[in-house]
Amino acid sequence: MTTQQQSSLENKQVGEDTKTKHGIPIDYGFAKAASEETIQRTAESLRKRGFTVDVVSSPEEARSLVRTMLPQDKTIFTATSETVRLSGLDEDINGPQSPFKSIRIELNKLDPKTSFRERVKMGAVPDVVVGSVHAITEDGHVLVASASGSQLGPYAATAEKVIWIVGSQKIVPDLNAGLRRLQMYSYPLEDIRAREKYNMPSMLAKTLIFNGERPGRVTIVLVRSPIGF
Repeated sequence: MTTQQQSSLENKQVGEDTKTKHGIPIDYGFAKAASEETIQRTAESLRKRGFTVDVVSSPEEARSLVRTMLPQDKTIFTATSETVRLSGLDEDINGPQSPFKSIRIELNKLDPKTSFRERVKMGAVPDVVVGSVHAITEDGHVLVASASGSQLGPYAATAEKVIWIVGSQKIVPDLNAGLRRLQMYSYPLEDIRAREKYNMPSMLAKTLIFNGERPGRVTIVLVRSPIGF
């Protein structure tokens, strides 16, 4: 998604339901940035549940902050994420000038005939995983949706460290709203992306809900401005 497309989503009216060009219902109300009061309340709720939280104003600030967190002597896996791509971190970690031990770089070196299972295994136990989530409730629950589930293992348990960059538009009042956001916003937009990039539809196959985390393992960088979906 381009910056212009992101801006277009932000300008949609709250609660504006329509359909994607593929006929999937979408609610553009979930594109709106949260208020500062809501952001701070959510950050405090997350901290009480064991997450480390930093609040920044822009994707550029998030990018700079996350780069200071990344070790150069440990493996790093970037989960498929428009937020990570738009922030510039995908290029920082996986690009040709990367100083990091990128698992994506190693994946790109594999024979094209390498099986999906073998590829998933390579990214299953990274030292650090960098990605995003699809909804955070104001009382500190975190929701992640996936078609393949390949990022869910590292997020839940197998990565030593987890770093999520999350736009404030992903903050929702409660779990029911979070599940609706997955169904009515993140999934339709991911379906568009998958069709354009892979020529195949996506699906909302698996959902992971964090109710808490061991302190020090997961860092959430909350971005005041919307980024990703």
